[in-house]
Amino acid sequence: MNNNSKEPKWAKVTYPPIDFQDIYYYAAPKSMTEAPKSLDDVDPEMIATFDKLGIPINEREKLAGVAVDAVFDSVSVANTLDDQLKDMGIIFCSFNEAVKKHPDLVKKYLGSVVPYSDNFYSALNSAVFSDGSFAYIPPGVRCPIELMTYFRINTEGSGQFERTLIVADEGAYVSYLEGCTAPFRKTSQLHAAVVELVALKNSEIKYSTVQNWFPGTKDGEGGVYNFVTKRGKAHENSKFLGLKLKQVLQLHGNILQ
Repeated sequence: MNNNSKEPKWAKVTYPPIDFQDIYYYAAPKSMTEAPKSLDDVDPEMIATFDKLGIPINEREKLAGVAVDAVFDSVSVANTLDDQLKDMGIIFCSFNEAVKKHPDLVKKYLGSVVPYSDNFYSALNSAVFSDGSFAYIPPGVRCPIELMTYFRINTEGSGQFERTLIVADEGAYVSYLEGCTAPFRKTSQLHAAVVELVALKNSEIKYSTVQNWFPGTKDGEGGVYNFVTKRGKAHENSKFLGLKLKQVLQLHGNILQ
């Protein structure tokens, strides 16, 4: 953690102090029997929301038009990347796998948009994250299907600190969706993710988030503290669509905010 980084205080927002020593920073299913067998095990409300958006993600349609990475607590438990994407040179995998198989890409782009020193929660995420999603679209390639990650805080008392890194190389296109859920708990939980999007020259990234969090009771029991940092860096003639995040424009080596 950065010694100069302090937990932010929010104007007009009050909540009980977070005990950062009382959080499980790593949790994983005891066995794959606890992992989703198919997308039928995903939150039905979230599936319904994606259906309304015209994005079919259920199993009975054989995942037509969607590749999915499922992250439970601290680890990725399933990935449906198909051979078509592999043949196109598209990489879509868990962050843990990306570190092992594509270290040069991870080293080049990780922290290039959101450095660990950016804020308190980005520092926390950088210190403890163990998994997340990684996508890389090669130059001139248009990803023919949606890429989606399903994040679930599944273990009581655990936080979720996933990292998402999406890179569209020059002239590439990708549409990425993420869905976030957690079961109802009497105790509050912390979600402190970092999302970095890199759109190189003449590329395009479409990014969407659907979150189905329990807001907690009127007495302050339960709910999810959602303190995330999401940012995109757009190079010359590139663009983001459907974003609700901070965007940074990089043009000829200059960064404009």
